Amino acid sequence: MVADNNGRNRSTPSNGCQNIILIEDLHKTFEHGKVVALNGVSLGIHQGQVVVIIGPSGSGKSTLLCCINHLEIPDSGRITVDNVPLTDTENINRVRMEVGMVFQQFNLFPHLSVLDNITLAQRIVRKRSRAESTEIAMDLLKKVGIPEKANAYPGQLSGGQQQRVAIARALAMQPKIMLFDEPTSALDPEMIKEVLDVMLQLASEGMTMVVVSHEMGFARNAANRVVFMDDGQVIEDTTPELLFTNPKEMRTREFLGKILH
Repeated sequence: MVADNNGRNRSTPSNGCQNIILIEDLHKTFEHGKVVALNGVSLGIHQGQVVVIIGPSGSGKSTLLCCINHLEIPDSGRITVDNVPLTDTENINRVRMEVGMVFQQFNLFPHLSVLDNITLAQRIVRKRSRAESTEIAMDLLKKVGIPEKANAYPGQLSGGQQQRVAIARALAMQPKIMLFDEPTSALDPEMIKEVLDVMLQLASEGMTMVVVSHEMGFARNAANRVVFMDDGQVIEDTTPELLFTNPKEMRTREFLGKILH
């Protein structure tokens, strides 16, 4: 365990028994094997860790994230989430109930109000009453800073507001794990901070998070670990301090040299 500049404890990478996500020798190809997305990826993530995955476009980051939620089906390898192996439909549905995912695009239902977007899955999947799901939704809208938008429709919101609604919707299912796939890449620059602030708050509260992002500031400030991927492989997996100040691998140094000024 090491401490960051703000005095918070950060776990160093480990593959011990505390892994809430365990990825073992994962392989995934597209176009009948012509495109290799994942090439033997192994990764363990502890409960409460914030792991940020960085790397160039096409390195396999988003594919890896989608495999954790079984939105993409690996060709081979093994994924275990909260001690449940992703092996059959029943297990996959159990895991999806415990894993929230926020995408690059907001994926809100345009014909539903903000409140209905957040309560729908609660009532259908969690079998909550309308009153209970509404109370949870309003508490989460306060948490993400937009309770006044409860009756608005997605088309009436800014991109940053829509993404915060998407985060609230995922949190309403009370997941153990949150996956974020480049959640700020579709936003205007001035809207990025409001979404990152919500994510920083979740990190400070101990939510297990796996984040694919190009936001190096967020990786520095919130991550326990930063994983650098290239060509479908994990090239480096270490603390933000070590990755940004003293990366071991030449490929990591080349990548950081291009994006950090």
